[in-house]
Amino acid sequence: MRMQRLIPFLLAPWLCTAALANPYETTLKNGLRIIVKEDHRAPTAVQMVWYRIGSTDEVDGASGVAHVLEHMMFKGTPSVGPGEFNKRVAAAGGRDNAFTSRDYTAYFQQVPKEKLEEMMQLEADRMRHLNVDAKEFEQEIKVVMEERRMRTDDNPQAKLFEQMNAVAYQAHPYRRPIIGWMNDLETMTAADAKAWYDQWYVPNNAYVVITGDVEHKEIFALAEKYYGPLEGRALPVRKPQVEPKQEGTRRVTVKAPAELPSLIMAYKAPVLRDIEKDSEPYALEMLAAVLDGHDAARFNKKLVREDKVALSVDIGYDGTARGPGMLYVSGTPAEGKTIADLEAAIRAEIAHVQKDGISDTELKRAKAQLLAAEVYKLDSMFGQAMEIGQIESANLPYRGLNRMLEKLQQVTAAEVQAAARKYFTDDTLTIGVLDPQPLDGKARRPAVATRH
Repeated sequence: MRMQRLIPFLLAPWLCTAALANPYETTLKNGLRIIVKEDHRAPTAVQMVWYRIGSTDEVDGASGVAHVLEHMMFKGTPSVGPGEFNKRVAAAGGRDNAFTSRDYTAYFQQVPKEKLEEMMQLEADRMRHLNVDAKEFEQEIKVVMEERRMRTDDNPQAKLFEQMNAVAYQAHPYRRPIIGWMNDLETMTAADAKAWYDQWYVPNNAYVVITGDVEHKEIFALAEKYYGPLEGRALPVRKPQVEPKQEGTRRVTVKAPAELPSLIMAYKAPVLRDIEKDSEPYALEMLAAVLDGHDAARFNKKLVREDKVALSVDIGYDGTARGPGMLYVSGTPAEGKTIADLEAAIRAEIAHVQKDGISDTELKRAKAQLLAAEVYKLDSMFGQAMEIGQIESANLPYRGLNRMLEKLQQVTAAEVQAAARKYFTDDTLTIGVLDPQPLDGKARRPAVATRH
């Protein structure tokens, strides 16, 4: 999955005074946490199983194994045949999928509420009883390699982001692509996937989030029935992997067939570690919203519509992660403009914020946009489960979501300006440039800037 901005702020306190105990939580004896958020507006339910394991836990030479194992999780158990998991979800009138990130791997089903028990039984079964068959692996690793070709090797923007990321991080595992380097995929074996599964897929390294038209006490009883018998196991020690301080601008150029050049400017930035004590991640989230949170935001208004120096300019900042943070500015120059023109224009707009700050009107609008987005998420059972799961994956408590929104609403214009001055600095900047080469006749995705 390509990195996207995560705004982990759920809803204002006045929206949840009627259900202060909701979500509900219990922990089974094997260490598995069960989090239930009741929402009785529609007769559906979502189950998400989150494993605290992602590409950041891989080692050199085995990149991509977390994602490969995600694929293998659909290949069956002694009681459920290969591919049958998806068929049973579809037969239940639901949908399911999975996704791997740097910090976690997650699986979900959204089904009519009366089918939830069956889904819990299926997930519990593959949590500890997965078949990692060598023949199935041989087929699935080919699928993953083709996925890499499609999403990265044949996508100039994705290739640029991958190379820029590998330069921006030198020691931390975030330097490796989630999908893995192709050579690592080519040499990976079924035994590698099985070892990963045996090592990390245990109940004490997971948590289950269920949202929808359910009663939490009934869900706790079902969790005890299906997940309770699974045995936990001591986990390997995860050694701290600290990225050394960057002390100067880094640059990388990628040559690839494309119609247009592209630019990524990546600045090292902090992430949230303490909901109450930290302040800069909230200011950076508001800074990103002011620059690129809506159609009238600064980048789009100034660089795209007025100066016409860019076809598009985007900013992405993820304030929650297990590892180090990054703020990305990406863009594509307009016709007749160069990468140098675009970089200069972006720098000028950043310098304007650093020197003159932002207006109260801009700040109020950005806050209103973010709050509205969070309120709209309440209409989605899946969205509610995602927010709880993602914030927990960053080792932050989901019960702090409302406080995080309060802290976001308290950000001042002065704090936004201070964050811009502190973190938009060349000393922590990595610049990636796509140098377009003649097209080779192969079908390709449009060469336009995307969020990462």
